[in-house]
Amino acid sequence: MGKQIEVDIVDLAFDGKAVAHNDGKVVFLDAGLPGERVTAEIIRSKPRHDQARVLNLITKGPHRIKPTCRHFGGCGGCAWQDLSYERQLHYKTKQVGDCMERLAGLPDVKVHETIPAPDQFRYRNKMEFSFHTATDDSFTLGLHRRGAFDEVFDLKACYLQSELANEIVATVRRFVRDHSLPVYDVVKHTGYARFLVIRETTYTDQVMVNFVTNYGEFEKSDELVAALTALSPRITTIVHNQNGQKSNIATGEIEKVLSGSGSIQEKILGKIFRIKANSFFQTNSAQTETLYRTAFDMLSLDGDDRVLDLYCGTGPIGILLSERVKEVVGVELVTDAVVMARENAAANDISNITFIEANVVEYLRNQAPEGDPFDAVVIDPPRAGLHPKALRRIKEMKPPRILYISCNPATFARDAKELVAIGYELPEVRPIDMFPHTRHIELVSVFSQS
Repeated sequence: MGKQIEVDIVDLAFDGKAVAHNDGKVVFLDAGLPGERVTAEIIRSKPRHDQARVLNLITKGPHRIKPTCRHFGGCGGCAWQDLSYERQLHYKTKQVGDCMERLAGLPDVKVHETIPAPDQFRYRNKMEFSFHTATDDSFTLGLHRRGAFDEVFDLKACYLQSELANEIVATVRRFVRDHSLPVYDVVKHTGYARFLVIRETTYTDQVMVNFVTNYGEFEKSDELVAALTALSPRITTIVHNQNGQKSNIATGEIEKVLSGSGSIQEKILGKIFRIKANSFFQTNSAQTETLYRTAFDMLSLDGDDRVLDLYCGTGPIGILLSERVKEVVGVELVTDAVVMARENAAANDISNITFIEANVVEYLRNQAPEGDPFDAVVIDPPRAGLHPKALRRIKEMKPPRILYISCNPATFARDAKELVAIGYELPEVRPIDMFPHTRHIELVSVFSQS
């Protein structure tokens, strides 16, 4: 047992950990909310801070509520279901502001209040579930336990997905058990059933079920298709992906369509987007419309503008922008995403957009046109933010406006500091809550030349 302390929680850190102070040091706790007093055990001590595990709640905080989900606390998904939604938004706004002030050194940038999600539950259009072997020759199918990447609990119900999705999880679990399919062992790298991925659409009412296995033909596929299609006509396609890699990622190297077309279609701001099993697509369809409306309003384009859309994926931003501008060029590294982007443009009868398959850094260094500059650059990078070489090349291009959509305020703050240092102005940042009850924060900003 480590040293036990009694502390008052005063804040929530950027990663969602509770913050307290003890003996002149900051203490980061694995649970608890601001305004609460707890007993905790120090599990790791460093010169400037300690890490501690909450043992007992002494005084309940004013914003604590009863969580909806029975799995809350043990599940690694939702972290803030016990915090009122109003305060969740408050702390997300505060954390963006802290990043702008402490990491970017830009305390004068206006950070707007976080735009709330219209739905606090049932908002996710994609969920990934893992199979996991147990010591008694049984298995689990569900989500990872909080802080334990090698433990998966049997999911009974998740309130971030639809009730049909919960029924699909139960059906697939029963199918694997009844047919004695061997479950993949992440240590021994043996077994067959690995993941279950469910994708749903909000506006077209379609569902895709993706059964991800180790290498090998799925001999019982007809029986699984029959069991799933009996649940609901909303299940419009079922696919089987094979993944024999040791990396524990729910994507496939070999795909076979078992039922339907192999894709679903979602409608965003009036445009149709085709989604396949391994496609990236924003996970909250309703709030994605808010995100894009906010971004486009801030960018203020006109009909003569040329736009460069970096990290464009399957093309939603560029396609939606195309009707507002003269031309869009999208750049994406993943071959399947580029193919789908072109299909999405064709499905929406859009002719003023071009998609280029290329690494963003390589494109900016070798292919970006010199004599016909872009009026705006759109950046929606991965959580790691812009690659330093990409940032350097964008700075050399000096586009009049840069729309930056970020899912990581910390890496955004790092890149913002660099852009402001060379003369760009950043008047405001607008956080948007794409994922209620989680610690994730999305934000939108526009940099302009001063």
